[in-house]
Amino acid sequence: MNTLLIIGRIAFVLVFILSGAQKLMDIPATAAMIEPRVVIHESVAPYAAQLETATSMKMPSLLAIAAGVVEIACALMVAFGFGIRFAAVVLILFTAAATYYFHAFWNMEGAARTDNMINALKNLSLIGGLLVLFVLGSWRPVAVRDYDEPQRL
Repeated sequence: MNTLLIIGRIAFVLVFILSGAQKLMDIPATAAMIEPRVVIHESVAPYAAQLETATSMKMPSLLAIAAGVVEIACALMVAFGFGIRFAAVVLILFTAAATYYFHAFWNMEGAARTDNMINALKNLSLIGGLLVLFVLGSWRPVAVRDYDEPQRL
């Protein structure tokens, strides 16, 4: 039973591992996708500017790297059963934000609306699975004991 639980956790987080790896393998394309959709709020703009200066990178590239690292790191935490609840919460927040910014089907029409609604529903399903992982945490099934005879009073 434990083996099936581990296989299930690994299979579940593969989508995050592959998505994060894809982001990190093509940072310019990921940054180009992020740039028109994510606006840095004025309250954190000075910190963003400092970060850009310190790293010599633009904020969309930094966000692309952060997104890839968060996806891979949290997915590996779930797969290895380390800090599952923390990783699940981070992935829930990440997935909700990605859905809001990149699959806003409520603002679209036609085929784009349908495609993005499907992606939003996929993300909702992922959030549901992550909620289950949050509730279970690092739960392990209890071994079933083999009784020879029923207990008598």
